[in-house]
Order: sequence, then structure tokens, then C-alpha cells
Amino acid sequence: MPRPGTVSKVRTGSGMRILGIDPGLRVTGFGLVEKSGQKISYVTSGRIRTPDAQLPERIKVILDGLAEVMEQGSPDQVAIEKVFVNVNPQSTLLLGQARGAAICAAVGRHLPVAEYTALQIKQAVVGNGHAKKEQVQEMVRRLLSLPAAPGADAADALACAICHAHGGLGLGALATAGFRVRSGRLV
Repeated sequence: MPRPGTVSKVRTGSGMRILGIDPGLRVTGFGLVEKSGQKISYVTSGRIRTPDAQLPERIKVILDGLAEVMEQGSPDQVAIEKVFVNVNPQSTLLLGQARGAAICAAVGRHLPVAEYTALQIKQAVVGNGHAKKEQVQEMVRRLLSLPAAPGADAADALACAICHAHGGLGLGALATAGFRVRSGRLV
């Protein structure tokens, strides 16, 4: 189960809370931010670890863990990273199932879900779609004025939330407007 700590349902203002999710079958990262005007503030982040168990039990842990995070954090919208195709098709399928559990947790609470590729997220947060994990962690730390860089899973989830806060659903539409997308690249 997640260990999100104490999350206040009381808003700091009239802001919108965005939950970013970095899905994974072993570890699912989550990050909650609040956007008020142009300011983005950190609310909470963490990770949900699944046990070494059968797939259905792992999916249930992800679903229940994210439902708990959503109950405590009261997000208004959810942003989730899109699955990329791994060299191993079995890994891609398993990751897709973890992602499906995350989406189900959100739609079960009637929350809108936006999807972004890793390239879009890195471009929005770092300014370089091919940035390294450490660069993403450092930019998340700076953008949210955190005392230390968050762990990789939480940083990826927070970066997804920041990406959504910066451009919302329009970011994805702008990136592909007038172009065809194939294999994650504009052609």
C-alpha cells in the first residue's frame, strides 16, 4: 500500500489538484501537485510497491493503492504516462495492465485522465525530450522547491503532473497538430 503521509483535503487556494502517475507492475509512482494560476505547488508523492505475487494480486494492490491516494488527496484531474514499446513484448503487456489499473482507479472516481508520452513529459519539464532520469529529478526538485530530489518513480509521476499543469490536454494536441505520429516521433 502507498505511504503518502498526511495529505490535506483543504486546498491552499482555488487551485486545481493534478495527480501524476508513473505506472509500473513492481513500482507505481504517484505525485500530487496543486496549480493555482501560474504557480505549481507540491502536495505529496510516493510509490506503491507490489508484492512478488500473481498478476491479479499485483493489479489489485495498484488499484487499491491509487484509490487510497485519490481518496486522501482529492485530485481534480489525473495525468498518466503512456506505455512505450519495450524490446520484450511480454514486459509491454504487463506494463499495460498496470497502466490499465491506474486508469480504472481514476475513472472509477469520475476523474478526467490525460495521457502523455515520456518524450512529452521530459520536454515539458526539462526542455529536452531525451533528458536523463537524473535531469528530470533535479528539474522536479527545482520547479516544486523541494529540499531534495524525489525518488525516480515519484519524480516521474510529479513530472507527469507538471507536464499536465503546464499545458493540460492542449500540450499533447499541440505537439501533434498537423503532423502524423509514428513510433513516438513526428513524421
